[in-house]
Amino acid sequence: MKANNPENLKDLNELQSSLSKLDKRLQHIASEMERTHIAEYVDLLNKPRSLIWRNLLAGTARGVGIAIGFTFFAATILYVLRILGALNLPIIGDYIADIVRIVQIQLEGKTY
Repeated sequence: MKANNPENLKDLNELQSSLSKLDKRLQHIASEMERTHIAEYVDLLNKPRSLIWRNLLAGTARGVGIAIGFTFFAATILYVLRILGALNLPIIGDYIADIVRIVQIQLEGKTY
């Protein structure tokens, strides 16, 4: 077989085209892996103490955030309930006043 044969040149061109497409695809995959920082993730998985420490800090921060958020939420709800209780609405006003009284007693640390 001669290299100058038109069929061989066509096959060679197709092979080069396929290899070029494969190279572009591999470069794209490599750049995506770099973008996702997968090497750093694998490194973190290989260091269990570091992983535990990071998760401990994240959990603590999440818990403190939830506590602060719930405190603001509960304070807002109590404020609105006090306003509604002060309006002296029939039935609803008594119910809201009971809720506010129970919460205030609990905040003072007394049992009702």
